[in-house]
Amino acid sequence: MSGERDGGAVAQAWIALLAEDPEAASALAVARRTLAAGRGLGGLRRLRLLELAGRLPERARIETLLHESTQFYNPHKERCQVRLAAEEPVPLAAGERLVLVVERGGLRRGAAERWWLQQTGERIEVHEGIVWALRFADGADAERGAAELAELKDAAHGLFCNPHAQEYRLSGAEPPLPWLPRGRESTTRRRS
Repeated sequence: MSGERDGGAVAQAWIALLAEDPEAASALAVARRTLAAGRGLGGLRRLRLLELAGRLPERARIETLLHESTQFYNPHKERCQVRLAAEEPVPLAAGERLVLVVERGGLRRGAAERWWLQQTGERIEVHEGIVWALRFADGADAERGAAELAELKDAAHGLFCNPHAQEYRLSGAEPPLPWLPRGRESTTRRRS
């Protein structure tokens, strides 16, 4: 089943750094050192998630277009996996819990949309968020731990989402398609 919204298709582009991510390494160290929920954290990765919505071509053409422009990702430093249907896998390890963080009101990539229009003649919307993939040690309450780490509440709780400027969604290893909010759609504390 293809990801669709308002009559158009939705494709996800999961983008990960090829090298070690210093931001994820720093966040993991802070979580383990200062947050109760972080003590059970076995690993932490950060990915960018782009969703393209509109009249989209077939998978091979989408992958080629994404690869041709640094508006989407840098193939020399990052890898990109395209997902066109909810049944398709995401680039995550078994047992990881996901926290999607987006700017309040959504973040559109206007330059990427203009580039796509110039290349294809089709108007699409491109939205972006950050996905934190959390792996907890055996025996840890992963669902509770992910929720506690998601929203910054005080010095002892939260790490990924500033509730004054950002919103988040929680998911297991099979996030929905589409997952990113559009426009004024609220996301804070939603389970996907």
